[in-house]
Order: sequence, then C-alpha cells, then structure tokens
Amino acid sequence: MSKHNFTTMNRAELRRYILAHREDQEALQAYIDRFQDPEAIVFPAPESVEDLEHYPELHRQYQDRKHQRD
Repeated sequence: MSKHNFTTMNRAELRRYILAHREDQEALQAYIDRFQDPEAIVFPAPESVEDLEHYPELHRQYQDRKHQRD
C-alpha cells in the first residue's frame, strides 16, 4: 500500500479519503490536527425549545467574538 501525502490534500479530499479508509488513524489525526481551531467557540447543543429561542443571541455572540479575533 502506498503512503498518502495528507499535507497536499485539501479538506474535501482528506475527508473523502478518511471516509473510504476508516481504519487509517494517521489520516484521521492529520485531519483533526489541520482543521482544529484552538480558539474555536463551542456552543452546547440545544436541549429544548427554550434553548432554540436563545439561538439569535448565541449567534450574535459568536459573530462578535469572531470579529474581535480578525
């Protein structure tokens, strides 16, 4: 089996490769390392209709933080 160069693959190519070769842990780790943002803002999943009502506020907070980083 030939060794793939994950650094030359774009996100879509690497994702397709991983889905076709689910046992390839090296490919998965390359994907995670490359596309993980250490400053990413993670919002909890909504658990109720009331949580969904707060979505516009969460979206605004995300946009504000994103613009502060730029």
